[in-house]
Amino acid sequence: MDPRNEGRSADETTSELSGTTTGTSTNTVNRRKFLGGMAAASAFTILPRHVLGGPGFTAPSDKLNVAQIGCGTQGIRQVTTGLVTREDLQFTCVCDPNTDSQNYVDWSPHGIRDQVREVLEDPTWGESNKGIRAGREVAREIFDAYYGKANRSGSSKGVRSYEDFRELLEQETDLDAVVIITPDHTHATISTAALKKGVAAISHKPVSNMVNEARSTVETARASSAVSHLLAYRDREDYYTLDAWFKAGVIGPIREVHNWTFRPVWPQGWLDYPTEQPPVPAGFNWDLWLGPEQHRPYHPNYTFAVYRGWYNYGGGSFADMGNYSLWAIYRMLNMQPPISIEAHANTVAFVNDENVSTYKLSEVAYPIAGTVHFHHAEVDGRPPIDLYWYEGGIKPQTPKELLDAGEQLEREGMMFVGDDGKILCGYRGTDPRLIPQGRMVDVEGMIDPEEIEIVDSDDEWINAIRNGGKSRGSFEGFAPLAEATALQGVAYRMSGQRLDWDPAHMKFTNVPEANEFVRRDYRPGWEL
Repeated sequence: MDPRNEGRSADETTSELSGTTTGTSTNTVNRRKFLGGMAAASAFTILPRHVLGGPGFTAPSDKLNVAQIGCGTQGIRQVTTGLVTREDLQFTCVCDPNTDSQNYVDWSPHGIRDQVREVLEDPTWGESNKGIRAGREVAREIFDAYYGKANRSGSSKGVRSYEDFRELLEQETDLDAVVIITPDHTHATISTAALKKGVAAISHKPVSNMVNEARSTVETARASSAVSHLLAYRDREDYYTLDAWFKAGVIGPIREVHNWTFRPVWPQGWLDYPTEQPPVPAGFNWDLWLGPEQHRPYHPNYTFAVYRGWYNYGGGSFADMGNYSLWAIYRMLNMQPPISIEAHANTVAFVNDENVSTYKLSEVAYPIAGTVHFHHAEVDGRPPIDLYWYEGGIKPQTPKELLDAGEQLEREGMMFVGDDGKILCGYRGTDPRLIPQGRMVDVEGMIDPEEIEIVDSDDEWINAIRNGGKSRGSFEGFAPLAEATALQGVAYRMSGQRLDWDPAHMKFTNVPEANEFVRRDYRPGWEL
């Protein structure tokens, strides 16, 4: 199974989904009351899927016109093949700096090809491919083939193709939304441009890999009438369970949150930028790929899935996976941006030109393995919370409760530590349980799964566009986590130093040199 394909699609934090309360209660959570809180948070009424389109049919006038921006492997997987079958959406155009090539990096050699074959019901699609194929013309080909199945000709030529998202937003005047699956360093630029035109911005995570852009994008979303939505949003039964346990004070006030992953599953930890300067591949607009970043000679180690490992272009494992696992936790516990952050990254040992064995901390790339400690202030009577992030196979020490039971921590997971106990979960808050296992009797009957109504991530943003409200996955709802995501990149660059963060003035107060990494150094004409 693709290790990164599970997560897909938090308006402003509200008291309905934040904080903890004392006392114990085993009363079943009332679905109407619980969902009422969720609806209050999102400020719109959730409509069932059949209301949007009717059983089995959606009139063309009822479809949302959508553009796909970013047609790499994640774009093909999550959007082109992931959303083309929805009858309430009509993809009218695609955009990517790359036309069509077979040199992409993915998590399996034939995963994309096989997914396209399944959607198109064409077992021969891509049989002549020599590598992993993607690009804007590939996305257009898939859309045209799928939509063409409804036509007598068996083909369609209605999906338009663009190299530059700015041209797309100028030319396509009837768009309802853009779905953005591009490298992290361009998310804010594209989202902001769309929102300012009144077009919904549905974006891959993170909001941005830079603090100033995370802030400005959230403010743009707040001021815009258009919907924003981060695809890391997900509604889960397990989140309702956790929220109920937190509110009931099952383990007392939460003091610590631990979240660990075996990722990254892409190369990183380089000590410097590549020195080779291979030619830019035909059909690839390197200048557009760089977007707001300063010019640097092309190298394939920057592009496709590998971009995540560079400070300038990606957000590392935390931006990739921490946004999935922590968005609901930030919301439930009313965690605002951290007031201090400290990272510890691995160093790389090597033999230098003088035959001396030495070591170095990378100044350009995320580490192969590391830890980050975020300290969050007390809020509304909820005590301070320390969040610990571990990546690259590093885990917390196995708690005594597991050792006594002959168990160990899974390779990915979450743990919540309160004054009166611990909760252990799967990586994204799944399958929560009290440890030791005998404590599960304390929460029997607290949640009735039959009374929980789960809303699909894509339904969430589609409903928000139709109803004129906000998605629970809005940029505003992600704001505290969006800022923490960008801050961890700064902390890794300053590994080993505690950084005191002043959110009100958007600066570090004790290590002034860290402020250099709060804002992007924009190329002229790309400033936000």
